[in-house]
Amino acid sequence: MASIQSRKVTVVGAGFVGSTCAQLAAFKNLASEVVLIDVLEGRPQGIALDLNQSAAVEGFQARVIGTNDPADTADSDVVIMTAGRPRKPGMSRSDLLEVNGRIVATVAEYVRRLSPEAIVIVVTNPLDSMVSLMRHCLGFPARRVIGMAGVLDSSRFCWFIREETGAAVQDVNAMVLGAHGDSMVPMPNYCTVNGVQVADLVKADRMDAMADRTRHGGAEIVGLLKTGSAWYAPASSAVAMAESILNDAQRLMPCACLMNGEFGFEGVYMGVPAILGSEGVQRIVEVPLTAEARAQLQKTAGAVQNDVEALRDLGLM
Repeated sequence: MASIQSRKVTVVGAGFVGSTCAQLAAFKNLASEVVLIDVLEGRPQGIALDLNQSAAVEGFQARVIGTNDPADTADSDVVIMTAGRPRKPGMSRSDLLEVNGRIVATVAEYVRRLSPEAIVIVVTNPLDSMVSLMRHCLGFPARRVIGMAGVLDSSRFCWFIREETGAAVQDVNAMVLGAHGDSMVPMPNYCTVNGVQVADLVKADRMDAMADRTRHGGAEIVGLLKTGSAWYAPASSAVAMAESILNDAQRLMPCACLMNGEFGFEGVYMGVPAILGSEGVQRIVEVPLTAEARAQLQKTAGAVQNDVEALRDLGLM
């Protein structure tokens, strides 16, 4: 991976998620250039100017570039794909399949042509099928096309555990696998507070309630906002993945990876624990699963495959 002086991060989509990704990437000095691209003229340019004018206060060195021209994204080291229509109340992530699929296909064309060595992190919903489509359109090695899902879902689970136990949130660790949707698989046996099993701190029914709230965490926020979906936690999660990749930090993070026999699955993207470094997914970590968790992963794989088949029917794959 290039030194910070020559690194380039592109964020596709200047909505709430994308603009927050650009802000965090700049604040963390992940690259010398952070490119924010959108089809709306003026929006990415205005956000970039606003962010750059905060540099004197925040002390970051990165330069944010707002653009409508894909040529400005050339030679990106990491591309964070956030563009797409957000959910509205009553919509499932799969309801966005066609409209967001066409956006992903358009972006993949210029990423493949202009940044052939990039690592791509997909945030656009429905996440698992969109990362499948992105990889299909790019033709990149699977280790360089990753979906942001498990980091976000696990962070939601962590917050609910913190609220339930009163523990400091930085001491809470949680893991959520599977698809980014109602079929996701919270893993209570891998949830700890500073090494203590959460199951030893709360009753089973409360753990089940937290897991269920995690499954519907995005929909809960959509219902409260009424005009959009979450953006702070999704952006934080995507930038945390980019940071591990750019700094070769080798962090273990649950994210959507292409299965190649791991956990008994083949050729399907879903959320699994993975070590992220300079080449993208360095390796998938297979953890022991209960019979219930394995059955739930089978269900989540089926949900992803159904969406992928729908993309094929639409002529997008």
